[in-house]
Amino acid sequence: MWFLFALIATLAWGGADLFYKKGTDENDSQSHLKIAVWVGLVMGVCALALLPFAESGIGVLNLHNLVRYAPASASYILSMVIGYAGLRYLEVSIVSPVQNASGAFSAVLMAIWFAFTADNFTEAFSEETGFVFGEVQGLSLVNNILIGAGFVVICAGVIALAVVEHRLAAGELTETKENRKYRLGALALLFPLLYCIFDTIGTAADGIILDGDHGLSLGEIDVMVIYGLTFFLFGLVCFVYMWVKNKKPYNPFKDKTKGVAACFEEFGQMFYVYAMAAKPVLAAPMIASYCIISVILSHIFLKEKLKKGQYVCVIAVILGIVMLGISEGIGNL
Repeated sequence: MWFLFALIATLAWGGADLFYKKGTDENDSQSHLKIAVWVGLVMGVCALALLPFAESGIGVLNLHNLVRYAPASASYILSMVIGYAGLRYLEVSIVSPVQNASGAFSAVLMAIWFAFTADNFTEAFSEETGFVFGEVQGLSLVNNILIGAGFVVICAGVIALAVVEHRLAAGELTETKENRKYRLGALALLFPLLYCIFDTIGTAADGIILDGDHGLSLGEIDVMVIYGLTFFLFGLVCFVYMWVKNKKPYNPFKDKTKGVAACFEEFGQMFYVYAMAAKPVLAAPMIASYCIISVILSHIFLKEKLKKGQYVCVIAVILGIVMLGISEGIGNL
């Protein structure tokens, strides 16, 4: 089921990107904080609803678990807020692909981790990817080819799209310095690049923490509860900060578009954790390819224009996802 879960998360987070952009006010310096309030609110409510189903009940919130998940939650929250801020200065079709090159990088980090920590690397790698070692014939050989090719094509496509977007953005920013939206110039590209760095750390940490056999073995619902409540506390801090600074409380229910984005975010999160728990090395780059959905949706609904290079990268990533889907089907025969 990992492939289906990863596909749902990919579609959900692609939709979230669209509504994040629609809910971003380029003239509001607190726009990213308001999005964080909404995401924290939705995640907090869902975390409380899931708390009775956690493996350890309310005990999941013990200090040991909070410390174990701290690297992932801190990296994710930091990357997401940086991403929200970047949407004020760059188009979503530029921000999302550069940000989500993290999927390929985190897959490499996880593979290295499993190589050094597993008693039997061959067995561990096979479990994490479905790749068959040794003598392979017939369907096993086809499965290996599809897994390897799909993984490489997705990683290459996402990274290539990030490079294409970086070049397009650099040229666009240079040509439109008079536009307030681009007033930071090439420095605006630091937002998606920093997102990429911190999201790489968070995704790799998630894959390690969620892996039951070779990682730190934390349950999927436990992770959703801890992360949701952590983000809720962060959103509460943002709410209080804006209240003190603006001398009046922020009413999130007037920003319904941000609320829709937060709901898409949490919906994708629910499927993401299960996909990462099952096949982290393959799920990470596939889910990171939600930038493809973001690019397509921004083209349709936000009228952002796509270049030839973007189309090539989009087609390549879709082809890679199809390969992994077919390999998953073959692996279940």
